[in-house]
Amino acid sequence: MKTQSQKRFPRLSSIIGIIICIFLAPILIMNLTIIVKSYINPDKVPDFFGIKPFIVLTGSMEPEIHGGDLAIIKTVDPSQLKADDIISYKYGSAVITHRIIGLTEKDKAPAFITKGDANNSEDSNAVIYSQVEGIYFLKIAKAGNLAMFMQTPVGMLVFVGIPLCCFIIYEIIRRRFYEKQEKAKFNQAQAEIEMLKTQLVEKNAE
Repeated sequence: MKTQSQKRFPRLSSIIGIIICIFLAPILIMNLTIIVKSYINPDKVPDFFGIKPFIVLTGSMEPEIHGGDLAIIKTVDPSQLKADDIISYKYGSAVITHRIIGLTEKDKAPAFITKGDANNSEDSNAVIYSQVEGIYFLKIAKAGNLAMFMQTPVGMLVFVGIPLCCFIIYEIIRRRFYEKQEKAKFNQAQAEIEMLKTQLVEKNAE
């Protein structure tokens, strides 16, 4: 007979497994998509259905965005942008996230004048449409620091090695618990068979 704790353990383990899958699956799919796109188009910033995460390294946009935050950028038609929008744009090998403070032209093409909220002066170069990576719409506070830490050996150990070890230990415990349950079922079935045999012998003896 199963005890209450025996019934709860498989149910609880299944719930934990489902929660882990729901949490990790989207992250895994997003990371794989970004990695594949970065290999296919190494000159472009990879995105996931138009969403691009950027780690903010400086405090030029404080207090709106702080250094160490993760800025979430959405691709947009540059012609729809206007003054006061916060955009991310490519400048050389770097990506800068600043606010549009005005419109201008560069080489007879539309361009934006940008400035960091915490900076005293506007950016020295106007931003043309082809430089625009997208419009800022969300930040995850200090997640950028976490993302950078995850790229270090210690971070890989903490966020990959330890969870993997925990998963392996969990699987070992789950399998042993399952084997113990199956053995208990087998023993119970054997006991019932022996009981039936005994009853049958006693009945024939009568």
